[in-house]
Amino acid sequence: MAGERKDPFKNHRFKVEINGIHQAGFREVTIPDTSQDPIEYRNGDDAPTVGKQPGLVKYANVVLKGGITDSLEIYNWRKQVEDGKIKDARKTIAISVLDDEAKEVARWELTAAWPTKYSSPGLNATANEIAIESLEIANEGIKRTK
Repeated sequence: MAGERKDPFKNHRFKVEINGIHQAGFREVTIPDTSQDPIEYRNGDDAPTVGKQPGLVKYANVVLKGGITDSLEIYNWRKQVEDGKIKDARKTIAISVLDDEAKEVARWELTAAWPTKYSSPGLNATANEIAIESLEIANEGIKRTK
């Protein structure tokens, strides 16, 4: 007998929580990947093949994009880093996928996250679009907790 069917989650319902920041409504989020480069190693008396070991773990940056509002929280967070206050700027971020009933079904947590790049929106007097600001965030760890 076949198991219960599990449909994949949709990517259009999500929330972002940034520790200490209330402006967390974004239209687009890229969840970063993790990777490790292989380190090749061979002793002189080994067989004529190269052994491989995992190298340092690397965490890609998160990119958040959302409509600009009168809130300065995102900009001020980036400004903290520019002003050299990195210790105060490191935050925990949670990115959650929500189901059709707004229940959390998947969650990633990022540690020691800080904004490395802020982009203001492009403006165009003939366009009919929302002004979007972008924030790129470095982090020192990502873990899927759900």
